Amino acid sequence: MKSAASWVFCFLAVAACSSTGSTSSSIADAGAPPPQATTCEGAASLPLPDDPSARGPWAVGAKTAMIAGLTTEIWYPATPGSDAGKPGATYDLREHLPAADRGKIPDADSPLQSCDCARDLPLDVAHGPYPVVVFVHGTAGFRTQSLTFMTHWASRGFVVVAADHPGITLDAILGGGGGVTADQAGDVRKIVAALATPAGDAAFLASHVDMKRVALSGHSAGGGAVGSLADLPGARVVIPTAARGVNKGASLKSSLVLGAQNDGIALYSRVADGYDATPPRKRLVGLAKAGHLAFSDLCAIGKDKGGLLQIATDHGIAVNPLIAKLARDGCDAGALAPEAGWKIVTYATSAVLEEELACKPASGLSRIQTSVPNVSEYKEQLE
Repeated sequence: MKSAASWVFCFLAVAACSSTGSTSSSIADAGAPPPQATTCEGAASLPLPDDPSARGPWAVGAKTAMIAGLTTEIWYPATPGSDAGKPGATYDLREHLPAADRGKIPDADSPLQSCDCARDLPLDVAHGPYPVVVFVHGTAGFRTQSLTFMTHWASRGFVVVAADHPGITLDAILGGGGGVTADQAGDVRKIVAALATPAGDAAFLASHVDMKRVALSGHSAGGGAVGSLADLPGARVVIPTAARGVNKGASLKSSLVLGAQNDGIALYSRVADGYDATPPRKRLVGLAKAGHLAFSDLCAIGKDKGGLLQIATDHGIAVNPLIAKLARDGCDAGALAPEAGWKIVTYATSAVLEEELACKPASGLSRIQTSVPNVSEYKEQLE
């Protein structure tokens, strides 16, 4: 079940690890229930590792649901230990090709995305209610494009949702647009409204999510969408990556802007300009030697076969110049390794999410340049 990023994670067994990841034999030997913690507004939590880039104490469940008419993936804190013996979920990315192209790639060459999660695990109802993180993919993306971050956040006590956004998904761009005008910001508003009263496949979340504690994150075009949504009711944190800055919002508590120094799509100078225009409370984190796709899993998927672009072209799938450029930015030789980028992003995002949505005292984010390699820049304006 381990993902490619599992080298940075500590899988914590119930009552076997303390908040710093060390063994707590007295609790385990006594057979006592796991230690408890309290987050914002009295919500119950398991203690979290102090290192924000370390995996949290929850098993991660996954469920595909239709929310507001959109195909949406939900990753959530599952009962600790409920994943024992369960196969890890996998995503067949041929799903995101135009229908006419899906059969061109045989099973042996199918680009499979492994998830450090398992399907349909029981939600941990002994804790919560949980804050919600809504993630928005970029141009030619899809709901699992940044899966490493989704499962990381869920393991640390967040319900995470990400949808396929019509008109801007991979299949739509490969297929010429599909005749649908993308409205990612509008989609997010619908998703957040629907989660207030979860129904259908999402009904298991009812009474277990706190829609007054919502974070929005997005990559590239998705980052632009969330940057415009700070006025969304309940939105306390906005995290655009490889995008611009964040507008003002009544309930907004904090913004985190992330950019890659070698990004050829969303130039770092423009990301920094977006940060400058963002109202405080705000932070900026720059990734050294990284490109546009550092904020996704895309450089790691199918790497043994030359990457997603190579798999597509090898099997006769037409790839337009836009897709070819997007598919390479940050994946070429000499770029920051995907795992190194993931460590920076999980550290920075989890620190801010937990500080603002889980009332965890000190985020330690100001120490990121000494705590995590390859951070090229850190800025903050908290007042």
